[in-house]
Amino acid sequence: MELYLDSANMEEIKEAFELGFLSGLTTTPTFMHRHGITDIDATIVELSKIVPVLQIEALGSTADEIISEVRRQDALGLDKNRTVYKIPISLEGVRACKKLTDDGFKVNIHLVYTLQQAYMAMAAGATYVCPLVGRLQDQGQDALSLIQQCVDAVNYYGYDTKIMFSSVRNIEHIRNALNIGAHTITAPWKIIQQMTKNNLTDLGTQQFVEHTRLMTYKVKDIIGNQNPISNVENTISECLVTMTVGKFGAVTIVNENGEPIGFFTDGDLRRLIANKGADAVNQKIKDVFTLKKPFSIDENELLFEANKIFQQYPINSIVVTSNNKVVGMIHIQDILGLER
Repeated sequence: MELYLDSANMEEIKEAFELGFLSGLTTTPTFMHRHGITDIDATIVELSKIVPVLQIEALGSTADEIISEVRRQDALGLDKNRTVYKIPISLEGVRACKKLTDDGFKVNIHLVYTLQQAYMAMAAGATYVCPLVGRLQDQGQDALSLIQQCVDAVNYYGYDTKIMFSSVRNIEHIRNALNIGAHTITAPWKIIQQMTKNNLTDLGTQQFVEHTRLMTYKVKDIIGNQNPISNVENTISECLVTMTVGKFGAVTIVNENGEPIGFFTDGDLRRLIANKGADAVNQKIKDVFTLKKPFSIDENELLFEANKIFQQYPINSIVVTSNNKVVGMIHIQDILGLER
């Protein structure tokens, strides 16, 4: 099935065709007006250089006027093999379609709402027949049945015509078009962008990324440059300054040899003040807390090893060392953050 973009927004057109596999672009005067385009011819020429196939409007009250407009646009330097002229269904429209296709032009008969209209377009040699699904459904009509009837007619009678599923309003329309067997679909960029989205895919991809990082990243790859440390001989107040400057919720407490002997956290501070009052911050760390040697990990270990520690023990932080010296801290949120 061919996939066309339905748009006149130059920025999204350029972005969409970077995908590399869209069949072409359909656009309308209404789209161009909506985006403030006033020089239609210049825009058409620019678009023809960007997209593989360009479908543009050719309007006129009579077949001769429609044909004249097609030839005028063709004279802009458009490639006959890469340009499709969209003509609203009417007796004059199908008359023009027959003459144009006999002369090698490609034609899309659109604004089709009935099987009879579609048949006239097929009989006239239309390259595309384009029912408007969304608009039909807005009127309470069975648009999907019409698409199915048009596809069946092409397949049964062997018309050299492609049924284009248009006026796409939601991602469900894409599935409908595929199920029915439409030959072509033209959709807005916001709908095309949704076509690869699925929550289970996102969760699976997130898990693969997380596990790959755990097995390839080292601890030192995710710790920051700051290394908040406080000596056990310091006061709680001095420890708080270190914590604040480092913008951490915890600091590593070390002894006189620089070895890690514990953590001080913002939770410890709240509990200390609640139990002993605000004046307790003037006391030394060693006089206030019974410190427990923290878990530590070498900076060259894989994150996989750090994650194992977090899974096995009810802790939130691990001291990071290099040659037995404290160089930082890894928090459980650092691991969880890799999932995003």
